[in-house]
Amino acid sequence: MAGSQCCSNPPIINTSYGSGCAEKYGGLDVYAMGSPNSKRAILLISDVFGYGAPNLRKLAGRVAASGYFVVVPDFFYGDLFVYDNNRPLAVWLKDHETVKGFEDAKSVIDTLVGKGFYAIGAAGFCWGAMVVTELAKSELIQAAVLLHPPFTSVDDIERVKSPIAILGAEIDNYSPPELVMKFEEILNAKPQVDSYVKIFPEVAHGWAVRYDVDDEAATQRAEEAHNDMLQWFAKHVK
Repeated sequence: MAGSQCCSNPPIINTSYGSGCAEKYGGLDVYAMGSPNSKRAILLISDVFGYGAPNLRKLAGRVAASGYFVVVPDFFYGDLFVYDNNRPLAVWLKDHETVKGFEDAKSVIDTLVGKGFYAIGAAGFCWGAMVVTELAKSELIQAAVLLHPPFTSVDDIERVKSPIAILGAEIDNYSPPELVMKFEEILNAKPQVDSYVKIFPEVAHGWAVRYDVDDEAATQRAEEAHNDMLQWFAKHVK
């Protein structure tokens, strides 16, 4: 994730984008959408560009329209990764380790449970996928979706306990297709854990959230991934 591929096509950040509400969950600022009466919640965890990315908030609206209460937390406390500020990504990552992200995610989930949500799913993009992997190991969620995960290891997947879907890219230096296929092999040997693995052709790392909305083909490929994510949640978060 420290290479240029991860940070290609950075979004224009606008934390006021969308029609959700600004709230506090587990001490974090969150963007929330949907009816709390549904009692089914989805946690969306961003890539390094943070919770204000318009494509991510647009997706939150789509997930909420599917009947879930959606929370998109600011795991970076306002300190999202920004190009051209003389702070390399490798340095930024040391300041935002996924171990801390996992602890924050647990606090958000505790808040959701305290509000009466009985089924919770989580989807993570790039950096966020690493946090969701930790959640899937701990069985704190009913379903996990990893979208173009970086640095996920074979050992991580062997320790997964929650139903998990992995959506990978054909062009990805961080989770190349051969590694994603190894993940599938491991999960297929774990019949107690429902799983779904898919490699999207002709797309690069980040395609599911950092796509150009003016590019019809790119939008269609991203929406295909979003559809797969929603189908996974419909199966397990109910």
